[in-house]
Amino acid sequence: QVQLVESGGGLVQAGGSLRLSCAGSGFSFSRYAMSWYRQAPGKEREVVATIRTPSGSTYYAESVKGRFTISRDNAKTTVYLQMNSLKPEDTAVYYCNARWNYVYWGQGTQVTVSS
Repeated sequence: QVQLVESGGGLVQAGGSLRLSCAGSGFSFSRYAMSWYRQAPGKEREVVATIRTPSGSTYYAESVKGRFTISRDNAKTTVYLQMNSLKPEDTAVYYCNARWNYVYWGQGTQVTVSS
């Protein structure tokens, strides 16, 4: 069955870094645009970054530009989100998303940035 499994979340101080990973299985990973979304308490889920295929072109939310980097390894069916210079406002549950002819979601991983 289709699975998206996120890992790498945790607690970090402001200014620190985390690297999220999302391992996909059960679908044609290389055909899917992959995104990271986040949802903070009391707020709507928002897209953070997207990496398309096959071009590899990327999109970033304005709030994370210059600090976050999305990448993918199709051989490992994994997408990454490198998060640097983290801020308390980056605190949220981060979700992996795969989109092509279907849309799939991971279960989420908590990122907490302390001030």
